[in-house]
Amino acid sequence: MPPLPEPEGEALAHSERLQALIRQNIADAGGWISFAEYMRMALYAPGLGYYSAGAAKFGKSGDFVTAPEISSLFGKTLARFAFEWLSANPDTDILELGAGTGKLAFDLLQELEVSPRRYYILEVSADLRRRQEERLRGFQVTWLEDLPENFEGLIIANEVLDAVPCSLVRWREKNIEERGVCISEGKLAWQDRQIEHGALFEAARAIHVPPGYVSEIHLEARALVARLSGILKRGMLLFLDYGFGRAEYYHPDRSQGTLMCHYRHHAHDDPFFLPGLQDITTHVDFSAIAEAGIDAGLQFAGYTTQAHFLINCGITDILAKVSPEDVTAYLPLCSELQKLVSPAEMGESFKVIGFRKENEIIFSCFSLGDKSRLL
Repeated sequence: MPPLPEPEGEALAHSERLQALIRQNIADAGGWISFAEYMRMALYAPGLGYYSAGAAKFGKSGDFVTAPEISSLFGKTLARFAFEWLSANPDTDILELGAGTGKLAFDLLQELEVSPRRYYILEVSADLRRRQEERLRGFQVTWLEDLPENFEGLIIANEVLDAVPCSLVRWREKNIEERGVCISEGKLAWQDRQIEHGALFEAARAIHVPPGYVSEIHLEARALVARLSGILKRGMLLFLDYGFGRAEYYHPDRSQGTLMCHYRHHAHDDPFFLPGLQDITTHVDFSAIAEAGIDAGLQFAGYTTQAHFLINCGITDILAKVSPEDVTAYLPLCSELQKLVSPAEMGESFKVIGFRKENEIIFSCFSLGDKSRLL
């Protein structure tokens, strides 16, 4: 791994506090915890995890850039999708999961021509919630600490599934092992343990890969989809994230999985580097998400690339509202549009999958560029 930027003293002390907590957890568990548990602590431990602490995460001053941070075109385009739903289903709500800095909500609400009954944000990070409250001060937004018991309307999750803790598995010639975390020579280290039963074993043995293959299985992401289906009485679920269908996800050439970490705009594959100061993500297995949704009683609405989704929703029409003669406004938007839809940027690697429940609307956002054959 190439050298990464050195953290400042307080940041390093913060990471060391989280490492101490993780070490204690490992000791309490008998010397080993699953990677899913490690990822949960590294990202969400109260006051210490990456998403629970106060360091900048998004944008130029953070560790990575999301689509809403790249351009207001993203949120304004999703507003068109929301308008299509709200026009046919007035007096329903919008729920955004994990709203980051609040940029998506800000752009969407600013552009939306028909107001939802309520706009909810479910945010597990107290720090991010404070930032969202500051940015969205002029809008009617309600923050939640947990999912409501019942919901009618749109549920939007942009780059949420990739941060849900996942399991790591190694397939051997004659057995299957779960990859976990232990302490070796005073440092966090990998340790694999054989599994022979349970949900993870059943999911792993259904995947056919060569011996020595290591990858992720997303049981908690599947559970989240099922839980969202349980609260959704009537409405639409929309997930936007980077990932693949199963055949591409578990391709022979991807034998070390998709686990990736982000620290100050450097991408690397060491989740033990400065826990609490870096993001830990994996790509999404959209086949598993599709199966989870259908098994939970949702109707599959569509699956396509981010580029096709945004174009179907009218992102170029939004750009057309700005005169090309206004060079200072038009040229930056053209550059931002390129980043959102270009195959070399986010356009192909990011996908959009939708589900519906108790409604028969055929959404135009999936009208062209259907990729469901790849699930």
